[in-house]
Amino acid sequence: MSKVYLEKPGFDKHLGRVGENGDVYRADVGIDDRIGRVDLETGKIYRRRLGPDEYVGRVELDSGKVFRAQLGPDEYLGRVHANGRMYRHDPLSPDDLIGRLSKPVSLYHTGAAFLLLVVPALGEA
Repeated sequence: MSKVYLEKPGFDKHLGRVGENGDVYRADVGIDDRIGRVDLETGKIYRRRLGPDEYVGRVELDSGKVFRAQLGPDEYLGRVHANGRMYRHDPLSPDDLIGRLSKPVSLYHTGAAFLLLVVPALGEA
C-alpha cells in the first residue's frame, strides 16, 4: 500500500492510499472508503459509483501527464513523477508541488492518487 499526502506548509495531510492492484481509498475514520481505481494496462482512471464506474481521466505512462476527461479535448491538470511527487500545472509560473505518494509503484498509481484524492482536496481547501 502506498499512502497519499497533500503537501501543506508545516505538515502534510494524509488523504488515503493506493493499492498495488490500482484501487484508490479515501482515509476515513474506521474503514477506508474505496473511491475509484486505475486500469493498470491503459492508465484510464475511474471513479466508483452505483452502476458502471465513471471515467474521469487518464495518465500517460511515457510522460506522467495527467488529464481530466471533459467534452472536447481533455484538460491537462499536471504531471506526476516516478518518485511519487505530484505537480499541478500553472501556465503562468512553475508548476506547484501539491502532493506525494509514498512507495510509488508506477506512474499510473500516482496519477490515480493525483486525480481522485489530491485535486479534490485542493478544491475543498
